[in-house]
Amino acid sequence: MENKRNIYCIIGQNIKRIRKEKNLTSLKLSKMCNLSHGYLKNLEAKNVDATISIETLALIAKVLDVDISEFLKEK
Repeated sequence: MENKRNIYCIIGQNIKRIRKEKNLTSLKLSKMCNLSHGYLKNLEAKNVDATISIETLALIAKVLDVDISEFLKEK
């Protein structure tokens, strides 16, 4: 279970990093993706157990104009 939590944490931190690099607020990105702001904030939070579907991950990647694999890289 810890390994899953670590993967979701990496994904969330990468979403946050890329979002900030694109000068987007979490509120703006959530609106662009048609996601609730709370859900996106939970994804980006280090200490919250949040999961994400492949479809949602692909949507966020499309909106941020990055390859989905960027979310899996450990930085």
